[in-house]
Amino acid sequence: MTHTTIHLNGVDYAWPAQPVVVVCIDGGDPAYIERGIADGLLPNVTRFMDEGFAAVADGTVPSFTCPNNMSLITGAPPAVHGISGNYYLDTATGEAVVMTGPELLRSQTLLAAFADAGARVVSITAKDKLRRQLGKDLDLSRGNISFSSEKADCCTLADNGIENVLDLVGMPLPDMYSMELSLFVLEAGIKLLERDRPQLMFLSLTDYIQHKHAPGDPVADEFYRRLDDCFGRLAALDATVALTADHGMSDKSLPDGRPHVIFLQDILDTRFGTGATQVVCPITDAFVRHHGALGGFVRVWIHDPQLSAAEVIAHVAPVPGIAEALDRAAVCARYELPADREGDVAVLAEQNVVIGGAAAEHDLSALSDARLRSHGGLSEARVPFILSAPLNASYRQKAAQGLKSHQIFDFAINGVRGDAHA
Repeated sequence: MTHTTIHLNGVDYAWPAQPVVVVCIDGGDPAYIERGIADGLLPNVTRFMDEGFAAVADGTVPSFTCPNNMSLITGAPPAVHGISGNYYLDTATGEAVVMTGPELLRSQTLLAAFADAGARVVSITAKDKLRRQLGKDLDLSRGNISFSSEKADCCTLADNGIENVLDLVGMPLPDMYSMELSLFVLEAGIKLLERDRPQLMFLSLTDYIQHKHAPGDPVADEFYRRLDDCFGRLAALDATVALTADHGMSDKSLPDGRPHVIFLQDILDTRFGTGATQVVCPITDAFVRHHGALGGFVRVWIHDPQLSAAEVIAHVAPVPGIAEALDRAAVCARYELPADREGDVAVLAEQNVVIGGAAAEHDLSALSDARLRSHGGLSEARVPFILSAPLNASYRQKAAQGLKSHQIFDFAINGVRGDAHA
């Protein structure tokens, strides 16, 4: 078979010379890597950085799971692929809904594009909420695989391209709030890489540990030690391993341990009246136990026709803890977001602050066991960008001009080839 170049979203991708495994370490702030290396916990990542390539890249803003995973898998920003949060307001219905339906994704994925050209590809995610978008238009009848560790006990050939996953991996179904949910993804990836040798593999983890445990915490150390072992085993199977993250993670608590929250809906209701505005928190998903639906980026829709975005911004911007408040045109231009899915005003928090809607809407009871750590703003949009193999000269030059995390497949596929093929 003659393999042609794959064209997607303005990038030409060569046919991989060896398996390429991209791992999205959910919540994988660079501080975890830095601390793990300093403490000698990450020998394989250290080797990748010494012998391959390492940098810190700019991720997608808002720095949430869904928009960043879709950016990684399409090689493009949300303005192209359309996924700008985990949760958004459907203005046609007036309802706030999860943003995980494949019909909302406006771009083909790299996995589907390569599969259509004859490659074998694998997508494994921790939470099932991502599976359908990651597997959009992926032909599972031709040996391709797409499943989640959350639902690994009920995989079928028709829906996932695989069955009997628990037997394959040799692990029980993991708990949703555990490090094993992520480790199952990696163990499954190792088994499938060894068995099937797919050309492309995307492994997306979950951030429960990082939400609860800071760098240097014993639980975080154990998690990263086990991640590192898996990364080394993937590389030992003659794969190019690329590590990045969907977002970082910051401490969002006051000195006394209480969450440092701005309840923006209450502030707006006090000033403009109940019903004049609607705050939507796009960090929201089905699993809020670890963050209480509190993040560093929220959107405001204005329902009062007499109220302008400029008035809302003028009232919100001076609030202590607010980093910036932007109207729709400004936030879309600055962060490459789709205008038709953007609010009238976007509000970003400072690094140590989260923004909520109304206080009555947020259940913070599950946050009492640890300091709140969360993400969403610009401060959590710096992520690792690590390759197990060195870059060719043209991609070293490209990297020097600045990196976006959504370039990870481009660099992992094209950047490690000889310059004659790049």
